[in-house]
Amino acid sequence: MSIRLRHDAIVRSLRRNGTSTVNDLAEEVGTSRRTILRDISALRDQGFVIHSEAGRGGGLQLDPQSVQTTARLSVDEVFALLISVAAMRAARSLPFSDLADAGLAKIERALPSDKIRDLRQFLDCLHIGQLSPHQDISDMGSMDPALLPAFEAAFLKRMHLRFRYRNAKGNETDRAIEPQAMLILPPLWYLVGWDPARDDFRHFRMDRIRHPEVIEGTRFRRRHVPFEDDVCPFREMSRQ
Repeated sequence: MSIRLRHDAIVRSLRRNGTSTVNDLAEEVGTSRRTILRDISALRDQGFVIHSEAGRGGGLQLDPQSVQTTARLSVDEVFALLISVAAMRAARSLPFSDLADAGLAKIERALPSDKIRDLRQFLDCLHIGQLSPHQDISDMGSMDPALLPAFEAAFLKRMHLRFRYRNAKGNETDRAIEPQAMLILPPLWYLVGWDPARDDFRHFRMDRIRHPEVIEGTRFRRRHVPFEDDVCPFREMSRQ
C-alpha cells in the first residue's frame, strides 16, 4: 500500500471508529507501529487534528470537524474531475455548472505550479463534441481504470502507448500508437492517436481498450488532429 493510500485508510478508520489504537491501525493497514506513528505526524502536518490519549481506554481520535489544509489531489485526479464536468456540460446535464467551475478553480489554485503546468498540458489534449444520434451504443462497456494513470505519462511525457483493442466486430489486436488527443462524445470517450503502422490517425473507443502500457524510452511530436468543425477544445468550451 502506498503512503497516500495508507494515509487515506487511516483517516477513514478514525472517522468510522471514533477511537483507534496505534496497534489496531497498524494491523488494519498492514504496517508497523513506527510507520503508523510517522503517518499520524504527517497527517497532523497536513492539517488533520488528531488527539492522543494514553492509558487504558485511550487511543487516537480524529476531531470530527478536522479537514486537511493542503491539497493532496494528483494531476490525474484533478483531470478526472475536470473531464467529468466537461462531459456533463457537453451532454447538457450539469445543473450547477457555475458552482462546479468555481470549485474546480479553487482546486486548481491549490496545486503547486509544476502540477498546474501538467494539468494545462493535459487539458490541451481534451476535446468535446456531440455524438451522432445514429451511433449504436448498445455494446458500451466500462473503461479500464488503468487508462488515466497511463494517459498521464503518455500525454505529458509524449511516450507511445501500447494496449489491447477490441473493434466493433469483437476482433482483438495489439496496438502501439502516439496518443494525440482525448475526445468526449457523451456518453462515448475516444483516444485519438497517430498509428505509425497505418500512417494515419485512428479513434479508439476507451471502453474497448484493455491493458494500457506506456512504452518507456519512446518519444513523439505533437500533431494537429483534424477534428470536425463541431468539436471544440475543452478550454474554449468551458468559456461558453
